[in-house]
Amino acid sequence: MQAHSSCSTAVAYIKGGPLAPAIQGNVVFQEVQGGTMIYTYVTGLPPFQPAEQGKDPIGPHGFHIHEIGDCTVGDPEDPFKAAGEHWNPTNQPHGNHAGDFPVLFSNNGISYMVFFTNKFRPAQAIGKSIMIHQNPDDYRSQPAGDAGKRLACGIIQCYQQPQVQANGRYYRY
Repeated sequence: MQAHSSCSTAVAYIKGGPLAPAIQGNVVFQEVQGGTMIYTYVTGLPPFQPAEQGKDPIGPHGFHIHEIGDCTVGDPEDPFKAAGEHWNPTNQPHGNHAGDFPVLFSNNGISYMVFFTNKFRPAQAIGKSIMIHQNPDDYRSQPAGDAGKRLACGIIQCYQQPQVQANGRYYRY
């Protein structure tokens, strides 16, 4: 495993918890000039349900980095609390945390998104968790955007590119 400071690519493998067990996917963090490109592919997301009778809508789904790399389910009715709160290394108001990401839209259960952030490098996110929430993030409510219950979680780790040995030499692919 590479040292964190030299990690230019990180990945989190997302797995749904008891409230949305069908969710799975991955998030790749790639260092680029000026920041990080984030590539997200998720399947098994619940379909959008509009707000009704005073309840929040289901989807688009809040999507964040949380401060602790712990995806322990804990309470099945309110899972993944061990991951802590949003990652906010510069003590910014919600909507401007390093861990605040755009929402995920479910298109037949699938979301694919690519975006750029200048708030961190992949090495800085190692050991944190990535979280998908039930409700959309309002980007206003403090401290966490009122995104609702936590549906899926993955721990961010340095990505070690696979190598193949041939003729006594290692090749990356």
